[in-house]
Formats: sequence, structure tokens, C-alpha cells
Amino acid sequence: MFQQLAILKMAGALASHAGRRQEVIAENIAQADTPGYRARDLADFASTYDAADVGSPRPDGDAVVVSAAGAASPNGNTVSLESEMVRAADVKQQHDLALSVYRNMVSVLRTSLGRSS
Repeated sequence: MFQQLAILKMAGALASHAGRRQEVIAENIAQADTPGYRARDLADFASTYDAADVGSPRPDGDAVVVSAAGAASPNGNTVSLESEMVRAADVKQQHDLALSVYRNMVSVLRTSLGRSS
């Protein structure tokens, strides 16, 4: 019964997407001085989330890595550390939202079972 709660599946998918996006951001930061490196980012969660088929990942879901827009430096690198920090803050907010949903749902489930702690 509890495995079928759509909100928990959505929160799990959001947490997974945030984790994968954080990996891509970390790769961009690690390659900030590599000549010719093109910054990457994942498609946003809303465009990759398929509510009807949450149980299995979409083929074009988290695997979609889009090129992050940015001006190239003289060596051809397009990583902007400022942009990456903004993206990292956005990812943290998404991950915190997913955890908050989990915490609140656990509280609701405990209350419904008659357990207050």
C-alpha cells in the first residue's frame, strides 16, 4: 500500500534527479580549466518526469545532458564558476524539498497509525 503513494515516488524521483544533476555540476567545476571543455547540465526535472510511469526511468530522463549555455573563454572552455554555483544552490533546494516531503509523509503515516513519535 505505502509503495503506491505517488507523492513518495515523485519525491524519490526528484531526489534522484537532484543527485544526478549535482554530479554533472561537479564534473563541470572539476573541468573548469580544461581547454575546450563544454559545460553540461541535465534537462530540468519537470520536463523529464513522467507521472504515469514513475516506476521506470524514461529513456530520455536523467540521461539527457544538455549543453549549458555560456560564453567560451579564450581556450574554448564554457564553464562559468558563478553559473555552476547558482545551479548547485538550485539543486540543494530541490533535494531539500524532496527530503521535506519524505519527512512530512512519514509524520502523516505515523499519525494515521496512531503513533506520535
